Amino acid sequence: MPYKEKEIEKLYYTIGEVAQMFNVNTSHIRFWSKEFDVIRPATNKKGNRMYTQPDIENFKKIYHLVKEKGFTLKGAKSELKDKKLFKPEFHSEVSEIQLHDNPIEIPIFTSSQADQDAFVNKIALKNSLAKIKSSLMDMQRDLSILEAK
Repeated sequence: MPYKEKEIEKLYYTIGEVAQMFNVNTSHIRFWSKEFDVIRPATNKKGNRMYTQPDIENFKKIYHLVKEKGFTLKGAKSELKDKKLFKPEFHSEVSEIQLHDNPIEIPIFTSSQADQDAFVNKIALKNSLAKIKSSLMDMQRDLSILEAK
């Protein structure tokens, strides 16, 4: 009988791991931790911040409002407070990536490791699509210049 490896869900994430999940600098994570009371990282003996899964869920909500929807931190705090989005049962927000007229809907704010990985992949996909869109716009501009000659 072959050995079947179990997927292990981490209890704590370092600030570097959290920053990598959201493709931001560690300074963003530290700043958001100070600004939003719902994120309360534990610290180890060395004083390093250790974030839990609920912290990651709250970061997802903050990231969505600040980076994807363009809210200010004050606006994000207000939105989260007004809609009480920090409740644990909130898991249904959907983000859209628009590339011309073809939206890609990807659910975020999930709790399993597989869903967290999907969120990280979604961010990478969004960044790739933005680069492709920029390249296409550059090509279109170059083509317009050539046609004008």
